Amino acid sequence: MRRVKAGFSRFLDRPATVDISRYEELLSSIEWREKKVGELSDEELTEAAAELRRTAGDPGFDEKELVELCAVGREAARRALSERPYDVQLLGTMQLLEGHVVQMATGEGKTLAGALAAAGYALQGHAVHVMSVNDYLAQRDAEWMGPVYEALGVTVGWVSQTSSQEERRAAYAADVTYGSVSEIGFDVLRDRLCTSVDDMVGRKPDVVIVDEADSVLIDEAKVPLVLAGSSDEGQSDPEVAKIVRALKPGQHYEKDEDGRNAWLTARGAKVVEKALGGVDLYSGDHSDRLAAVNAALHAHALLERDVDYIVRDGKVHLINSSRGRIALRQRWPDGLQAAVEAKERLRPTESGEVLDSISVQGLISRYATVCGMTGTAVAVSEQLREFYELRVAVIPPNTPCVREDEVDRLYDTVENKETAIVEEIAKTHKTGRPILIGTRDVAESERLAKMLADAEVECVVLNAKNDAQEAAIVAEAGAYDAVTVSTQMAGRGTDIRLGGKENGGAEAHDKVAELGGLLVIGTGRYPSSRLDDQLRGRSGRQGDPGGSIMFASLGDDQVIQYAPDATAGAEPDDDDIGRLVDATTKRFIDHAQKVSEGVQLEIHRNTWRYTRLIEHQRKVLLEYRDELLTTDLAATTLASQAEERWAELTESVDDEKVLEEAARQLMLFHLDQRWTEHLAFLADVRETIHLRALAKETPIDEFHRTAIPEFRKIPDEITDRAVETFATVEITADGIDLAADGLRRPSATWTYMVHDNPFDTDAEQALQRVRAMVKKVKGAARR
Repeated sequence: MRRVKAGFSRFLDRPATVDISRYEELLSSIEWREKKVGELSDEELTEAAAELRRTAGDPGFDEKELVELCAVGREAARRALSERPYDVQLLGTMQLLEGHVVQMATGEGKTLAGALAAAGYALQGHAVHVMSVNDYLAQRDAEWMGPVYEALGVTVGWVSQTSSQEERRAAYAADVTYGSVSEIGFDVLRDRLCTSVDDMVGRKPDVVIVDEADSVLIDEAKVPLVLAGSSDEGQSDPEVAKIVRALKPGQHYEKDEDGRNAWLTARGAKVVEKALGGVDLYSGDHSDRLAAVNAALHAHALLERDVDYIVRDGKVHLINSSRGRIALRQRWPDGLQAAVEAKERLRPTESGEVLDSISVQGLISRYATVCGMTGTAVAVSEQLREFYELRVAVIPPNTPCVREDEVDRLYDTVENKETAIVEEIAKTHKTGRPILIGTRDVAESERLAKMLADAEVECVVLNAKNDAQEAAIVAEAGAYDAVTVSTQMAGRGTDIRLGGKENGGAEAHDKVAELGGLLVIGTGRYPSSRLDDQLRGRSGRQGDPGGSIMFASLGDDQVIQYAPDATAGAEPDDDDIGRLVDATTKRFIDHAQKVSEGVQLEIHRNTWRYTRLIEHQRKVLLEYRDELLTTDLAATTLASQAEERWAELTESVDDEKVLEEAARQLMLFHLDQRWTEHLAFLADVRETIHLRALAKETPIDEFHRTAIPEFRKIPDEITDRAVETFATVEITADGIDLAADGLRRPSATWTYMVHDNPFDTDAEQALQRVRAMVKKVKGAARR
């Protein structure tokens, strides 16, 4: 009864969470059954798991089956990994099997809990995808949990950016497939462009378990996955880049306070026009030069090397701000990409066009069953319910957390803050206590590393420039005397053990524990308090001692952007230069972070508002495409729309099946091309839709009013274009030669980094809305 009351109390304390007390009551039955299962041979254990297999139906186990799965899974893990899952891990497994998002603290064993749930779904006859934030975690977890799956008679595979077509097909054919959200998403997009069923790698989506669920479902959801195809070599303009490079802020151009837009002043426009030979930038004849100047100005004034991107091997590599890693095979829309390459004096890469896109919500909505796990789900429980209809199950820690989280240390300037950070690190380092420093970008991590070197403190740096070594670096962050400087820690995945991994052991662990365990230091507030919590959670795993200190200043970018009127309410501390201890300063910094969170939420909502219609239109068109791909619809259509040409070709081509295939390829080409054009049209509409607000019209309503009629034209236009091409294209016994008729498919694909599109006003609109709400609340409070 006491356990039931405790569970019910937890349920009441957390909105949008579920009561787990009924499952806690199953733990004693699992332990009893575990003793019997432990007597089985390895073969008998696999057979016991096989008895749970059934033909796919509705997911869900009854209580007897849950007990059996957890007992068999626990024994399989004990034999395969020498790890007996804790009760809390089994609670996590059971909640995943109920279709919830499970919150488990860092170091509590989410990976194993997720693997047992994936095996459970697979034994029910379902195809399971375990979706993570990056390729490294996907491969690591698939290989690490592989022996457990094998013991349970379940097959497992993984996909990564280096996987070949055959490797992908084999991975998706397994019972359980691990992959990053982007890699799985892009495989979906690439399958949508296949012209033969045999070329597709995936299969019908069924069950997805999302690791780091808040990062994938909330943070990553602001960025639609966009597949682009190569066409010609990019057109950068070195002349314009050189001109813009010489412009001075305040004199020749201005930036808005949020650092999202830049524009020429009247004086700057005259300078640029003169340098370009006396052109009038604002005449219709030179609109292309104006576009090039605007892109070059954005690249010069708003995009910072080692913050927004790095240069490696003669190429620009974008940095994913939410992960602190290189965003592989991603780029900005072509004008901006070329401008950044010209800024860095690099050879332009190929340009291209958007072929297809899918939002994270669209990707996740394809699955019949969705569940997930993370260490910080409660903070976004309402968003998980709003966007995905998911509820959160909070799993208590196996051992209570004893980490000591200090009150934030606040400073007047960035310089004084960083000086204080280095002094704290140097002081702590002398004791041998390991320190993990979480920074916000590459530039800050390298600046801090240099300051530490000047202070004679040796450190290891983990950022987007060396993320290939991340596992080894993070694994040793808990070793005696270690100082590790890292960008975003969310999704790093590797467990930090006191004493380190290489030379770890009870003695090494105890030595570090006596010093207070791992000390985590944050160099500033992240855009979300969840990310702060994820950084803190790297310390104090499984009841280990640990500590955290968060530093911030009134000069931090986030405060300047979202609380521009912030001023200190008291004089800095004389003994600690620049330190502010008044309540007003903390309120300013808290306010800036809350506004940032509000802006991110509004951007997420905006992304979904606009992409929901696109997802629906794509679904309708995909049904038509699948029919073209798998039936003789294309041949029937062309035979009825171009009777004479069809009859003529029937006589000249021996095998009417080459002819049917030719019709299929022709219709598919024009369908894909027309969809590409539709996406480009919608992008143009959305770039200017905010102007409708000036006329008191709702932008999203206007977007729908424009997009729907345009979409309705597509089916007839596909047929008309196909008939027109069919009249002239060469079709022989070898097939159809579309290229000879000037119809070429892209030879390569990449992805676009669209969330930083300088021509998109979502972020600005979101910021204005959040600020308006804050003012409204303040006004009401005064009244």
